[in-house]
Amino acid sequence: MKWYADRPARFTRQLIADLLAAAWVATWIWVATTAHDWVLELRAPGDGLVNAGGDIRDVFTNAAAKAKGVPFVGEDLAGALGNGTKAGETLTSAGNAQISVVQDSAFWLAAAIVVIPVLFLLITWLPLRLQYARKAADTARLRDKPDLLALRALTSLSSRQLSKFDGDPAVAWRTGDTDVIDELARRQLASVGVKA
Repeated sequence: MKWYADRPARFTRQLIADLLAAAWVATWIWVATTAHDWVLELRAPGDGLVNAGGDIRDVFTNAAAKAKGVPFVGEDLAGALGNGTKAGETLTSAGNAQISVVQDSAFWLAAAIVVIPVLFLLITWLPLRLQYARKAADTARLRDKPDLLALRALTSLSSRQLSKFDGDPAVAWRTGDTDVIDELARRQLASVGVKA
């Protein structure tokens, strides 16, 4: 495949279009990363719940351990304080669940922010680039076959371009006029930005 034209004007346009496509992708990746980071800031309450739950669990665990040493009621007191430990674990679990939801939301939001514009680019820009690359490569392979290029020019050049020839270029091609054939071939190569 031939990705870029040989002619400077078309090459420049293609290069600018490709750089704009790369900038488009880079911009949306930056936007997605920024949005991801902003959404992750919403995990602060979840972190607070995890820390608070851990602190409550540790306090009640220590209190239950010390309560076991109290004569007569130590085991009952330790059991009651054990419920406080479970409450701390519940808070920790709730915080972890919130953190997980926020992280998943941040990931999927960032993925959507990148995928949708990149998909749009791939649907619009990429087919045009691939079409050009195939057409230019196929045309460039015919450089040493001016008759075929001239025939292609007769079918693809505009009526205005064909009318600029002295006489009928189709008749000149059929009769083997090498000057007209070479000019038609050159124009066909030029139409895809390939040098003769």
